[in-house]
Amino acid sequence: MGVKLSMTIRRLCIIVCCSFSLFAGIAVASEADAIAISQNIRARHMPFGVVVDPVFASPDSELIVSYTHCGDSAIWTGHYLAGEAFRYNVTRSAEALDNVKAALAGIASLLNVTGTNLLARCLVPASSLDAKAIIQEESPNGIYQNTQFGYYWIGNTSRDQYSGVFFGLGVAYDLVDDPEVRKTIASLVTVLLDFLRGHNWFVTMPNGTISTTFVGRADQQLSLLQVGRHVNADRFSSTYDLYRFVFAALTIMPISFEVLNDESYFKFNLDSINLFNLIRLERSSFAGIYRDAYDVLRRHTANHQNAFFNMIDRALNGPSETRDKETREILAQWLLRPRRDVPTDLRGVYPACGAEDRACAPIPIVERARTDFVWQRTPFQLVGQGSGTIETAGIDYILPYWMARYYGVEQ
Repeated sequence: MGVKLSMTIRRLCIIVCCSFSLFAGIAVASEADAIAISQNIRARHMPFGVVVDPVFASPDSELIVSYTHCGDSAIWTGHYLAGEAFRYNVTRSAEALDNVKAALAGIASLLNVTGTNLLARCLVPASSLDAKAIIQEESPNGIYQNTQFGYYWIGNTSRDQYSGVFFGLGVAYDLVDDPEVRKTIASLVTVLLDFLRGHNWFVTMPNGTISTTFVGRADQQLSLLQVGRHVNADRFSSTYDLYRFVFAALTIMPISFEVLNDESYFKFNLDSINLFNLIRLERSSFAGIYRDAYDVLRRHTANHQNAFFNMIDRALNGPSETRDKETREILAQWLLRPRRDVPTDLRGVYPACGAEDRACAPIPIVERARTDFVWQRTPFQLVGQGSGTIETAGIDYILPYWMARYYGVEQ
């Protein structure tokens, strides 16, 4: 009886608080919020030119003592690039264009620092006071040093780092009409793809070790090549056409297996960003084959109350009053979330199914686990670890927000 009463009271509090905040104008998704988050990213989250997260001295301190999540710099810099590209297209803001160029410079640095055109996960100046903490945290991924330029960089590059970068590059190429930006993107995509194809789609470290492979992921190979032929048709069109003819029918297979469970939920974010470019840039009958794969994915995630996935669906399938209303509500509720990684434990607050730490229904966005990019985390997670000292960049707000503006979901 006590547990049920506690659950009821907690739900009522959430409803009342959210309703009051929305009524009062505090938690309505707005351009001002998005711009403030972007400015904070440049001020606090890009000390080395790529996205990382600051660690503060204590939960109530503003003193940054180190940085973390360096191993995912590439993927989130790519998502940040996409968000700022949508912003620039909507607002024509000089600040947004500068942010786009900064993100592109960061991605270029992740290529240049390795000396082989491999994409690094992250980099940090060897002279930086933050280098020691980053090296210690990222040591399992392998620490490499570019003595010529005075940088350490993180290896063991994964497919998700490449996918995030290609997502951002593909979006920015179409939405930012600056000739310098488009030229830079074409060059970066060409170098990235030449490396992967030159190593038979194996991500190969300078010492010859292989961190991962795109072999067996027709959907991801085709998505990367799709962006390649879009920005450099002379170099990649023939290769893409051949791969499409041979492998298009296989795009549905890995996704069909992935939707069987919600473990490693980040896989759905990777599927979404790869299929986004693959489908939107396809002008042939093969688009129907790709859409079959996307439909499998969307049927699984449609009820997960995921603003980013909703915007991907808006882009690919057009307006839906129910889905678009939900997206607006979720974006507003995001603003009520703590910006630091305060721990959460909702066991006993929401019913669990299958495991004690898995909710039966998606948890309200306000209460979901505090994380780097909430849309790549399962909405059923009842327990979230944290210390309250790590600040999220907020890319999980600005990206779906500016997409919503671009596609007419937000005004």
